[in-house]
Amino acid sequence: MAIDTLDLAILVAIIAAVVAYFTRGKLWDKNEEDVSATGGSGSRDLMQTLKETGKKALVLFGSQTGTAEDYAHKFAKEFQARFGIPTMCGDLADYDYDSLDKIVADVSGFRLVVFFNATYGEGEPTDNAIDFFDYLDNECEDLSGLKFACFGLGNSTYEFYNAAGKKVADILKSKNAELVGELGLGDDGRGTMDEDYLSWKDSLFEVIKGALSLDEKEAEYEASIEVTEVANLTKDSPTVSLGEPDAKYVSLQGEAGPFDHTHPFLAPVLKTKDLSPNRHCIHAELDLSGSNMKYLTGDHLAIWPSNPDSKVSKMLSALGLQDRKDAVIKIKLLDPTVHSMIPSPTTYGAVIRHYLEISGPVSRQFIGSIVQFAPDEETKQRAKEIAEDKVLFQKRIIDQGFNIADALLALSNGSEWSTVPFAFIIESIPHIQPRYYSISSSALSDRNTVHVTVMVEANEVAGTDRLTTGVASNLLFDIELAQNKIADIEPFENYNLEGPRGKFHNYRLPVHVRRSTFKLPSNPNTPIIMVGPGTGVAPFRGFIREKVRQVENGEKSTGEIVLFYGCRKSTEDFLYKEEWPEYSKKLGDRFKFITAFSREADKKVYVQHKMLEHKKELADLLDKGAFFYVCGDASKMARDVQKALIKVVAQEKKVPEDDAAEMVKQLKIQNRYQEDVW
Repeated sequence: MAIDTLDLAILVAIIAAVVAYFTRGKLWDKNEEDVSATGGSGSRDLMQTLKETGKKALVLFGSQTGTAEDYAHKFAKEFQARFGIPTMCGDLADYDYDSLDKIVADVSGFRLVVFFNATYGEGEPTDNAIDFFDYLDNECEDLSGLKFACFGLGNSTYEFYNAAGKKVADILKSKNAELVGELGLGDDGRGTMDEDYLSWKDSLFEVIKGALSLDEKEAEYEASIEVTEVANLTKDSPTVSLGEPDAKYVSLQGEAGPFDHTHPFLAPVLKTKDLSPNRHCIHAELDLSGSNMKYLTGDHLAIWPSNPDSKVSKMLSALGLQDRKDAVIKIKLLDPTVHSMIPSPTTYGAVIRHYLEISGPVSRQFIGSIVQFAPDEETKQRAKEIAEDKVLFQKRIIDQGFNIADALLALSNGSEWSTVPFAFIIESIPHIQPRYYSISSSALSDRNTVHVTVMVEANEVAGTDRLTTGVASNLLFDIELAQNKIADIEPFENYNLEGPRGKFHNYRLPVHVRRSTFKLPSNPNTPIIMVGPGTGVAPFRGFIREKVRQVENGEKSTGEIVLFYGCRKSTEDFLYKEEWPEYSKKLGDRFKFITAFSREADKKVYVQHKMLEHKKELADLLDKGAFFYVCGDASKMARDVQKALIKVVAQEKKVPEDDAAEMVKQLKIQNRYQEDVW
């Protein structure tokens, strides 16, 4: 008996939850005798950990990409520094919560629990928060006496904005826990996450002073780690990490699997091509042979990037470490509850190049916290003024497109910040995260290779001669130019393509596969409608390649396939322009390819306009049970596409738009409306 769509969606969700449970974990979560990732007390007993470590406050995070984790660590350090309360910061996946209702009574002097929860997908908790949410739903008892605060991280362009943070606050309050201050809601959709956090944090600290009867002091840096130079080791010592993806690669066990988000596979880049020489969009094919890594069509590929040469050099110079970049350092934990995602021993240069997020924008909080290490009084006052004035910070730092090194050198007029402890740098700068890309190949037709389609990010900063550049996209661009021996085009950034100890030689990249629920219908006869402007077409190329292979394998019938694709000009950034006619030949009249070129006519034409032009066809396909897919920009395009679909339904069904909106909502509930947006 065939599984219907809803049953299949439920089955996929269950499998995803099970996989998340068994694969959860963190980079560098295993200690090695020489090259070690340090961290954690190891016990899942929350009460025991708090008692053994003497902690009186608890900060817990649910994080998918590392942002919530970063904010949680920042908050924990500042809370402890300002109020003198020993504070533990932990991953929600690392503990059991059956003793949460007893903490206030059994941990002497316990003050506060603070939650940082990111919302993932369609209002879901992050993978590392699944068990905690199960506890909230099924096991949480009366929490009278427990005081908590909560900051949610979300995106207002999504329907279920900050659902995870709101749910945590609502359930805890329903169990008689007391919310201290307001529920904080950070909005990545408006680009105000950092300011939302600072506003919430400052307000919360004011409330905390009264609610917990605490005295506040000027925050001074209290190190949780100790960094010391090791005189008897050099960068050539075999136990020193030079930026290898994980400890196994240093101990010569890196080629052994299993490969996952804790241990990436070094995949050879077989082929690269610039699909849009005017704007630079890189098609890359990577070889997964021998990895035993499997992907499903519609999944994501994670690429682990490193920082470019220019950014590394500038950061080392700003810290006065350029001449000591190869000095070997040892990282020692001073707090048993702290995790370090950086291996030890290593070098200053390796940390800056491979482990820290130095290329992105600097936060106002970072400027405020590094003020205490300013090289002179004039710089200190200048930095303090900017850190305390968000308008001035926007004008002097953000609008200039500054990263951390740019900002430090601008504030000090070029003087080195050589008095900044390197431990502070490690603790205060977010760790570099993998970049995720929609896979543009088919698991059926491209068994041992995986394709990605990546637009190179290099944006001019208005009024300056600077560019803001994407880390992973420019790494792929540098590889494309080198691999194809293109000498007449300069990359926006240069990278060390050989990698640590030559491990990336011949164009290899650390990668892993992340499962997605963005999938074709199980029944090949089900029609599909796809909307993917720009690089949003990536997963749909994979879908169509899958359909082509099904036909080549003898599939007698397949449902109608409609793809709406948009770009600026047919002669400028039309991705995979040569491929679509070939797919059309093989699929015949089952495949309809509809284009929207926004800059080829007097009036801009987008994919949503084309949808309305084909409204009857779309409505008929939906009546036949078609699945509807959207991939690309979440902030505007995805919303406009949804509005267009509502109009299509309203006009063709002759119902009010409110009723049409409810019909579209039902498509989402049935898993027939799927989004892969960012």
